[in-house]
Amino acid sequence: MTEDAAAPPVRAMPFGEFIAMLALLLATVAFSIDAMLPLLTHIGAELSPASPADAQMVITVFVLGLGLGTFVAGPLSDRFGRKPVIIAGIALYMAAACLAAVSTSLEMLLLARLLQGLGTAGPRVVSQALVRDLYSGRHMARVMSFAMTIFVLVPAIAPLMGAQIGGLFGWRAIFWSFLFFGLTSACWVMIRQPETLPAAARRPLQIAALRASMAEVFGHRLVMLYLVALCFSFAPMFAWLSSVSLIFEETYARGPEFPYWFAMVALLSAPASLLNARFVLRFGMQRMILIALVALISVSLAMLALLQTGVGMQVEFPAFIAFMTIQFFCVGLLFGNLNALALEPLGHVAGMAASVLGGISSVAAALIATPVARAFDGTPGPLAVGALVCALVAIACMLIARRLALRAG
Repeated sequence: MTEDAAAPPVRAMPFGEFIAMLALLLATVAFSIDAMLPLLTHIGAELSPASPADAQMVITVFVLGLGLGTFVAGPLSDRFGRKPVIIAGIALYMAAACLAAVSTSLEMLLLARLLQGLGTAGPRVVSQALVRDLYSGRHMARVMSFAMTIFVLVPAIAPLMGAQIGGLFGWRAIFWSFLFFGLTSACWVMIRQPETLPAAARRPLQIAALRASMAEVFGHRLVMLYLVALCFSFAPMFAWLSSVSLIFEETYARGPEFPYWFAMVALLSAPASLLNARFVLRFGMQRMILIALVALISVSLAMLALLQTGVGMQVEFPAFIAFMTIQFFCVGLLFGNLNALALEPLGHVAGMAASVLGGISSVAAALIATPVARAFDGTPGPLAVGALVCALVAIACMLIARRLALRAG
């Protein structure tokens, strides 16, 4: 009997409940970012009145912490088990939420968000290891598909929830909601989910293995090119998340409408992964990546050209929504394919390499996005320029990688 044909293992938790718990753990990242978006202007006005746009850094600093935590969450779970690391990560996330809720300065809030990102790496990374412990082959793919179907709804509803909570109780209340969110997740895991990694299967912390994996990544030219392309392809998404609510508020005077427009864009871009799954076997990963990057370059140039014409808001705003939707859709095409290409030559160290690539890409993308977000000038111009430059760097890396692959072949 093949691995794919094997029945899923018997577990204490019913399948539907396990899917719901997994979706909640994976949603920690999206909820912690997207629920903040409608509140950035309020945070900036209170904690950084001289430079309100600096409040955008609560997004990029969170992602930076998440990227750093990604390096260690997986190895720690191999040593201490899945449940302790998930719960410890959520505990740090909750403590940081309390610190953020009582912050009296932007610097204090940024420190809290960095710690929140570090804590979020636990449920984000280790929940996937938990699935690998319980399922394999098609069963694992089925579980992740169900969980991601639920997860994709989070970016659509999180800004609405953030706007409602902030409107009723003020922006600090969103952090108390994170505390409740984390408490729900932690209790669910502690009470209902058995440990999936037995003590006999645990491994000592492998710092040497992590170092060796990093050497493999940095020593492989194709992997490095794909990694750079991944970093620059992902960075515009973080710049968008940092700036988009300010654009709605200050540029188009549509701040109260922002959560609804964001929900629409999230739902329109959500089918990207399904489209990729359908066409990647026909066209291949490299061609799908190039198609997405060409689309990003084209739409960025079109947006910049439109901004130069000085057309009225009746034309500019719908164009901006189209620009945003295409950007988000293309990132959905790029992320999975670039990750797969980068990991393909590293099958012998796939687990550690996945942590290294995930950590590096998250940290680098956040660092690249920071100057783009801070260049906000009250227009979508800096976003369009940043997206254009990032796409040009990424497509250059892909063309060089394609040439190297052809030579090697």
